[in-house]
This record gives sequence, C-alpha cells and structure tokens, in this order.
Amino acid sequence: MQGTKPYDISKRAVVTAYERVKANKGTYGVDEQSIEAFELKLKDNLYKIWNRMSSGSYFPKPVRAVAISKKNGGTRILGVPTVEDRIAQMVVKLYFEPNVEPIFYEDSYGYRPNKSAIQALEVTRTRCWRKDWVLEFDIKGLFDNIRHDYLLEMVKRHTKEKWILLYIERWLTAPFQMEDGTIVSRSSGTPQGGVISPVLANLFLHYAFDDFMVKEFPSIPWARYADDGITHCVSVKQAKYLQRRLKERFAVFGLELNLDKTRIVYCKDEDRKGNHKYTSFDFLGYTFRPRHAKNKYGKFFTNFLPAMGGKAKKAIRKEIRGWKLQLKSDKSLNDIANMFNKQIQGWIKYYTHFYKSEIYDVLRYINKCLVKWVRRKYKKRNSRKRAENWLGEIAKRDRKLFAHWKFGILPTAG
Repeated sequence: MQGTKPYDISKRAVVTAYERVKANKGTYGVDEQSIEAFELKLKDNLYKIWNRMSSGSYFPKPVRAVAISKKNGGTRILGVPTVEDRIAQMVVKLYFEPNVEPIFYEDSYGYRPNKSAIQALEVTRTRCWRKDWVLEFDIKGLFDNIRHDYLLEMVKRHTKEKWILLYIERWLTAPFQMEDGTIVSRSSGTPQGGVISPVLANLFLHYAFDDFMVKEFPSIPWARYADDGITHCVSVKQAKYLQRRLKERFAVFGLELNLDKTRIVYCKDEDRKGNHKYTSFDFLGYTFRPRHAKNKYGKFFTNFLPAMGGKAKKAIRKEIRGWKLQLKSDKSLNDIANMFNKQIQGWIKYYTHFYKSEIYDVLRYINKCLVKWVRRKYKKRNSRKRAENWLGEIAKRDRKLFAHWKFGILPTAG
C-alpha cells in the first residue's frame, strides 16, 4: 500500500514525468539505455522508480559527461542523466516548480512555463530605446559553480517535502562519468542537461541577482535568460557603479563576473550623438547595434535594433556542414527534406522575429549544399549550372518541400 511508504509520491506523477521525458527526446545516459529500451518493460520500470523514490532508497547513477562546442569557441560539459534519473528528476520538478514559479520575477525568461527568449529580446529592444546605456554581464561557469550549501538552503525555503531535498542533494553530488570512463566527483554546480537544473539555476539566481536588482536598484530594468543578463542604465557612471556592485554581490554567492564578456554598451542611434568604445552587444543569438530603419513616411534613419548575430550564423553554418549532404547520395531529395526540415524551420522561426533579412545568407548556404548533393548524385547534372537549374525547377513546382523554399529562399541558377 502507498501509505506504508515514508514518502507520499503519487504514481500518476511518475507516469506524467515519463511522458514529459519521452516528449523531450533526450539521449541515453551511462547505462546506455534508450527510451525505447526503457519502454520494453514500462510498467515494471515505472513501478521501480516510484517504489524506490517513495521508500527513500533511490540513488542516481553517475551523469554521462558530453563535451559540446560553444558558439564563441571552447567547450562546455553537458551532463546527461540516465532515462530513469531524468524521470525521477521530472517527478521532483512536477512537485517543486509550482512552489517557486510564483516568486520568480516577470523579467526572468529562461526555461520557465510561458516564457521565451523572444519575449526577453522584445522587452530588451524597447528598453534600449528608452535608456542610453546597457551593462551586459556574464557569469563565469554558472552551472559549474553554484554552491550546493546555499542552493539547498534556498530549496528548503520553498518545500516541506523531505524527499525533494534528499533527492536534489543526491543529484547535485552525483559524479560525472567522463568520455574515457573515469569518474569525477562533484562538490559544486548543477549539471547542464539535467531536468531539474534549470529550475535550480533560476532559484539560485533569483536570490543572487533578480531579487537584489528589484530591491537595491528598482529604477534599473533588467532581463535574464538563465545565466545571460542585460541591465539598462541612464549613464556610464550608473553602469560602472552597478558593475562593481554586481561583482561584489556574485562573490557573496561564490560566483564570479566574467569580466572578458561583461561590458558597458552605448545604444547609439539617430538622436544619441556621443561616442563610446562599445556600441553593440549580443543577447540570445541576436546582435543589438545601430542599424538603418525606415520610418512610416519611408524615410531612413538610424535605430538601435536586434538582428541575427554573426556567432549564430557561424554556428548554424557549422551545423549544416556537419550534415555532410554531399555524402548522402543514397538518399532522395524527399528523404533529405524529412531529415532536416524541422531544424531549418526552427531557425527560421527564431531568427526572423527582428530584421529577418539577416538569415537569408544562411538559408542560401543550405541551397549551395543541396546543389553539391545534386552534382554528386546525378552524373548528368554534375555542372553547377545544371544542378542549380534542376533544383530550381523542383523548387518552383514544390515550394513546400523545404522549409526555406516555402519561406522564399529558392535555389536559382546565377
């Protein structure tokens, strides 16, 4: 019977957690068990998770460490828990997130229900028009440096359930298994890749940054998406003072301001005549800088606006190269569309909210790679011109085949 267990966890929550984890389509953990393999004995496996969690005997396996390259060079370690550990984390998230969600501020946008990066960009764009200066700040390795003792104290404030605290502590200290098999213990941080990590990171930064800003600097608007943050100041003096205060504030929580990536930016436009070393900043894949814009009377003027950033373009081109289209000559054009359309559609959806022409080059690059594929696959069309003509004809007939064709970027001979 459920009542005899020390912890009262509903079986329904475990089923819901499994459904959400399945929908997120993650990869396998250290036990190499996929979702499909887990489902072979679904009822049994879900019962085991519920039983162990309810009795306090649930211990997570090590987290599989995967190195992924960052947009601006270097790598970050992603921690991939096993399928069963992801389900267990989702159970805790289902119980814990509703406790902290109401205390979070409007301007915390990362990994929250009904919040998005686009909303953060939208509000930042408007505020850049109202205030002349931006302090763009970056926290050095937030996910690696969160202090466990502080975080557990914060969790304690928002739950009476002992099991939530118990399992969060076990996840925080679960070791990493590196790619060569070595086990590395962890005494700080919360692994990027864990289901519960975004909620915990938001909670930590709610106290370290958001709450501090609202109480100490009520006149300075800010937006935060996970560890990416923007604040809007009225003068250089105010921005410098805020930077100093944030440096001290983060140090109290064991965090460090990354001074290489923290900068004061002048939001220069038609009316702002002064000069400054920095007149642009990057936020969530977009670059904000002075750009030509047209007013409602058709007259051009300089406005401070976001558009798809150079780092984002570079990262996407790299990903497209990684598809190695020219080596897929065993596939049909339909196969290729099915393989990559979802990805292409995602880019179009995200990067066309502001100044959409900036994505055109990247989409044309996909067409270039498709032309190479045609030249490899069909001997009769091995000249670029012939391949482009053939592909262009198909695109005219069937614009819906590829997401970027539908969007209007067609392959044409030229």
